[in-house]
Amino acid sequence: MIPQPAEERRMVRRRGNRTWQILLLVGAMVLTLAPAATSASAAETQAAASLYEAEDATIFEGQVNSDHPGFTGTGFVNYDNVVGSYVESAVSVPAAGSYTLTFRYANGTTTNRPMDIAVNGGVTAPNLAFNPTGTWDNWTNQTTTVDLVAGTNTIRATATTSNGGPNLDSMTVASGGGGGGTDWSTAVVNSTMTRYTPGTLGGWGYTRGLYLYGQYLVYQRTHNPAYLQYIKDWADRFVSSDGSISQSFNNLDSMESGNILLILYRETGQSKYRTAAQKIRDRLKTYPRTTDGGFWHSTSTDRQHQLWGDGTFMVVPFLIRYGQIVGETSYTQDEAAKQLIVYGSHLQTSLGILKHAYDEARVQSWADPVTGLSPEYWCRAVGWYGMAEIETLEALPATHPQRAKLMTILQNLVAGYARFQDPATGRWFQVVDKGSRSDNWTETSCSAMYTFVISRAVQRGWVDAGYATVASKGYQGVLAKVSIGSNGLTNITDICIGTNVGDYSYYIDRTRATNDFHGLGARGYGTWPMRSTIASRSSATVRVPRNAYVFASKMSDSLSGGPVYLGSRIESGYGRVISIPCRPALSVTSCTSATPGTFASAW
Repeated sequence: MIPQPAEERRMVRRRGNRTWQILLLVGAMVLTLAPAATSASAAETQAAASLYEAEDATIFEGQVNSDHPGFTGTGFVNYDNVVGSYVESAVSVPAAGSYTLTFRYANGTTTNRPMDIAVNGGVTAPNLAFNPTGTWDNWTNQTTTVDLVAGTNTIRATATTSNGGPNLDSMTVASGGGGGGTDWSTAVVNSTMTRYTPGTLGGWGYTRGLYLYGQYLVYQRTHNPAYLQYIKDWADRFVSSDGSISQSFNNLDSMESGNILLILYRETGQSKYRTAAQKIRDRLKTYPRTTDGGFWHSTSTDRQHQLWGDGTFMVVPFLIRYGQIVGETSYTQDEAAKQLIVYGSHLQTSLGILKHAYDEARVQSWADPVTGLSPEYWCRAVGWYGMAEIETLEALPATHPQRAKLMTILQNLVAGYARFQDPATGRWFQVVDKGSRSDNWTETSCSAMYTFVISRAVQRGWVDAGYATVASKGYQGVLAKVSIGSNGLTNITDICIGTNVGDYSYYIDRTRATNDFHGLGARGYGTWPMRSTIASRSSATVRVPRNAYVFASKMSDSLSGGPVYLGSRIESGYGRVISIPCRPALSVTSCTSATPGTFASAW
């Protein structure tokens, strides 16, 4: 990273400190890929999330108010300050099973306001904590998992102290157990939103952008409006009503959060987000480059003339999304491809993986005087590059002149990933090619990234299907590092706190963090959705992103008249699913009949 103001340094801390963001983002990505990395029979049907506004529920000893901003619907429930006040909702679900309840609330006091959560008359979550949120205007989430019966259920949230309950905005119900499994993506998002409000999450920077984009992926799957509102509330701290934003964008890291501006422009239609994103696009017009056209990692004196593998993910996905959402597709696709090819030409070696950095000036202490390369293959930098490759190949048309070259880079990279996977754990080492050394250790965030890249490449048919076994082992290896603590919040371990460019000892000695804030828990995305999920609908009209893929062993589409299989492509954008072919894919070997209905994953 580059020298920055104190607030920014505290937030960034070097690459590894993205603990939460890295894992959350990769977690959400891997969530969509899990079925390709696991057996098809592991897929579990997940019902679409349903939102229940508190003001529409049965209210006992409480009233509907609207005097604190940020609520959804028409208001929120203000519990009376008595024991026994409650809000009760009738919830209908299509099938019996385990479901996640997400309560959106505010607690402007300094003490916990616990509530008993009861289902059909029986308390399932006694004294569930609703901790202070700072002010009554700060909304956050609390979650619990319950078993529901098919049909109508009664869910009641009852205050257990004389202080009454918190201000309750809404309750979201989504399949969250699938017979005992954990939906890690929602678990991590909910944990993060419980730990931090949009106001305390941190300042502008790549770590926050990484985390929040991961949260957006979870929003796309669950359609929980609280997830999107949280993202918007964070971004609005930096973007004025006229679209102005006080960032100079003199390093690639500062550009990554531009992805948040783009998704908010697409979701809300508010021009201020496009205007702010335009500032990054305009900065790239004059941003310094190496002689062969690679963007410098930073304009600061100690980062000039350098290409860092991690820098590709800071700017390339933004370029791709800018083209898709705002325009200039021809430029953005060409520029994204060029950056990956230039970076790859310097950093990728015959092993398939990439050295961490390259110094064109060859003046840095770590730079080889002949090649300009840094000495080691730092695992997360290799992962960032791989994810940028996937983002780009997803967007480039089949006729793009650089597509074949990018495909070769990716295929060599996946082969390199497979070559250095730890056979014992399924994960990858901090210094990728030196796993035999006793002091080397497997790092969770890069293992998540490699799993995502391999799994997506297999699904798209870009690499041999045999690599699915590598992805499956990686998936299980990452899951082994994810858990839920005694406080009900997610934890992810063995995340590198981030690094500069250095030698072997430097990387090995980096702290192995759990839920480090600068990674927001390490990407803990910390949210390891790491579980196969499928959004289901009872009708033939579903909301799925363009080029989404169906992930399940066998599904049916009443429009096409035949079953849909793992890997089948949904050709429509948002709206009705049309023309879904019946074809075998990956582990599915034949087309068999299934009950009519539409099932599709949303990511």
